[in-house]
Amino acid sequence: MCPPTPETPPQAELGLIGLAVMGRNLVLNLADHGYTVAVFNRTTQRMTDFLEGEAKGRSVVGYERLEDFVGALERPRKVMLMVEAGRGVDAVIGALLPLLEPGDVIIDGGNSNFLDTRRRERDLRERGIHFLGVGISGGEEGARHGPSIMPGGSREAWELVRPILQRVAAHVGGAPCCDYVGEDGAGHFVKMVHNGIEYGDMQLIGEAYDLMRSVLGMNADELAETFARWNEGPLNSYLIDITATIFRVRDRDGTPLVENILDVAGQKGTGRWTVVAALEEGVPLTLIAEAVFARSLSALKSERVAAAAHLTGPAPSAAPEREAVLADLEAALYAAKITSYAQGYMLLRAAAKTYGWSLNYGGVAQMWRGGCIIRSAFLDHIKAAYDADPELPNLLLAPYFRDAVTRAQGAWRRTVAFGVQHGVPLPAFGAALAFFDGLRRATGPANLLQAQRDFFGAHTFERVDGPRGTFYHADWLGQGGGTSDGGGA
Repeated sequence: MCPPTPETPPQAELGLIGLAVMGRNLVLNLADHGYTVAVFNRTTQRMTDFLEGEAKGRSVVGYERLEDFVGALERPRKVMLMVEAGRGVDAVIGALLPLLEPGDVIIDGGNSNFLDTRRRERDLRERGIHFLGVGISGGEEGARHGPSIMPGGSREAWELVRPILQRVAAHVGGAPCCDYVGEDGAGHFVKMVHNGIEYGDMQLIGEAYDLMRSVLGMNADELAETFARWNEGPLNSYLIDITATIFRVRDRDGTPLVENILDVAGQKGTGRWTVVAALEEGVPLTLIAEAVFARSLSALKSERVAAAAHLTGPAPSAAPEREAVLADLEAALYAAKITSYAQGYMLLRAAAKTYGWSLNYGGVAQMWRGGCIIRSAFLDHIKAAYDADPELPNLLLAPYFRDAVTRAQGAWRRTVAFGVQHGVPLPAFGAALAFFDGLRRATGPANLLQAQRDFFGAHTFERVDGPRGTFYHADWLGQGGGTSDGGGA
């Protein structure tokens, strides 16, 4: 091969399609680490602006034709897609396929549904093309300076791209926040659960803020100071840190900007996907489900405004002792956060069994320690728990977390009761506590539920004095027949 000339740029180690904010920042990150990157965008002007702006003078080469873009890549070719999930990904893959050859690698770095990733990986494998579904977290800043990267799919493809992805990922203690997750859709599934936990964390913080503002009467400066103090303790995390910063930012008129933002939350779907997956797996992902529904309720702004004129809550009571309430709230927030992660890891374990993935649960925590939205000191304890017991059935049973929630449960209960007493909804705090209480009780009320099901639908039940898996049906109306073995319900 002839040496490159000014008219013949060097072949690129990686190609990237899709130059929205995340794509552009990943390209700059790759270039910073010494890689030559070929880029392509459906809208040529966006690519031109990027090349003449942020990427000017860097090892980034743009191509207006997809054929030229593919031709500029080293073999085996490695193409990363940062395009809209769903039909957008399928359309780009369809356009690339005639230009690729067996052994080439396609990397989907968007927020694709893991079921789509499973389908794509299977279809492309049959054509000899490697496919990776890669979850990337950290937003614009993470993409630019080091995100958390969660690759799943072809192990052969992973080995081909591992040096690149691990180099540009965030690092904590010298270890990259990027490692192979598992087969086909495992990477995007882990990213989906990450996003679900993110929904839960944000909802818990929002509920804490609501109590602090609505009942304790705290202003923005006091809120900023409190969250900054919490960030120095067990709650140390990216989300707590940025919350403190948010309360310090002022609008053009000098008022806190956050107070001028409409209380209507958006969502892009990954939280909802997490809840749907939990329903499919039969996992009680109650806290994250409440976080998703809370966003849906927030969207009913006009209905809430109308209802506020007619529905009343508790009468105002004497001002509470602020410091005591805040101390309880800090402990309750930590306990609820632990429960959120415990539920998320329950979903990971269930899906791994369903789809045959060999997930490294401590490794997942390692990938989340830096670069991503849910990064926190808390994750070190999760990694340690799974390093000590890779088969840990529930995070709440690990000694550190068991002791933490036991110490916090008094404050947790007082916080939920405080919200109820003052008419401030705490769906995530309450769901987390209800899950904890449900899990810790060896005997619950489902025996009555089963009796009802058997009464009206002959759905059968198991007996406490019988072997598991043997089902019975009762003659509830005394019309004869007694009990009999039945099929499962």
